[in-house]
Amino acid sequence: MFTHIARRILQAIPTLWVIATLTFLLLYWAPGGPFDTEKPVTAEVQEQIEAHYGLNLPLHQQYCRFLGNLLKGDLGPSYKYAGWDVQEIIAQSFPVSLELGGLALLVALAIGTPIGIAAALRHNRPSESALMTFAMLGICLPSFVLGPILLLLFSAGLGWFNPLGWAYASDRVLPAITLGLFYAAYIARLARSGMLDTMRHDYIRTARAKGLSERLVVWRHALRTALYPVVAYIGPAVAGLISGSFVVETIFFIPGLGRFFVNSAFNRDYTMVMGTVLLYAVLILLFNLLVDLLQMWMNPRTRND
Repeated sequence: MFTHIARRILQAIPTLWVIATLTFLLLYWAPGGPFDTEKPVTAEVQEQIEAHYGLNLPLHQQYCRFLGNLLKGDLGPSYKYAGWDVQEIIAQSFPVSLELGGLALLVALAIGTPIGIAAALRHNRPSESALMTFAMLGICLPSFVLGPILLLLFSAGLGWFNPLGWAYASDRVLPAITLGLFYAAYIARLARSGMLDTMRHDYIRTARAKGLSERLVVWRHALRTALYPVVAYIGPAVAGLISGSFVVETIFFIPGLGRFFVNSAFNRDYTMVMGTVLLYAVLILLFNLLVDLLQMWMNPRTRND
C-alpha cells in the first residue's frame, strides 16, 4: 500500500507541472489583459503597472518566475483584489466551497445508494420503476433549474429556509440538495447495477443455501462488492461537485471560492486563475488517491496490482 501511495504521489508531480504549464500558457495567449477594464491611464503608468507585476518580461522569464514562486508556495498577489494575495483569498473562501461539496456528496450518497439497492432488490417489480424514476429527477433538473425551484418552494413559499447566505446551519440544506441531487441519480444507477450483478454470484447462492436471511445476505455478503462501482465513481463525482459549485454558489449567494474563480476568469486575474486551478487539481488527485485506497480495502485482490 505504501508503495502504491508513493507511486501515485510521484505520478502527480508531472501531472501538476503539465496543468500549471498549460494554464500559464493559455492565460498568456488569451486576448486582453488584467488591467484592460480599468480606467484609461497614460502609457507611462501602464508600463509601470506591468513592470510591477512582471508582465513586461519575455514569456520564458515570466514562466520561470511563475514556477519559482510556485515552488516556494507563493501564488502571488491578486490583480483585481488590491491588497490581497491569492493565498489569503483561497484560505478565506475555500473552506466554504469544501463544506458545500462535502455536504452535497453526503446528500448524493444518502439518497442515491439506498434507492439503487432497494431498486435492485425489487427487480422487475413496479416499485423498481418508481424508485429509478424518482432518482432520474436529478438528471432531468440541473442545478441552475433545481436551485430556483427549491427557493420558490421552500424559501419564498413556505419560508423554511433563508434565500441566500451561509451564516446558519439551515442555510446549507437547499444548496447541498441542489448540488447533490444530480449525482444521486448516477449513484442510484451504479448501486442498482452493482447489486444486480453481485446477487447473481455463486457465493450469494451459497449463503442463501446455508439458510441465512435475505437481510444478512445483502448486508454481510453482497453490499461491499455491490458498492464497488459507487466508490469508483466518487473520484469523478468530486470533480463535478467542484465545478458545479460555481453555479450553486451564484444562485444562493454563497461566499465560496467558485465566485472568485469565475470573476477572475472574466477579469483576466492571472494569479487567481492559476492558484484556483492548481488547488482544484491537487484536490482531485488527492480524492482519486483516497478512492484507490478505499477500493483496495474493499477488494484485496487489487492490492498487488
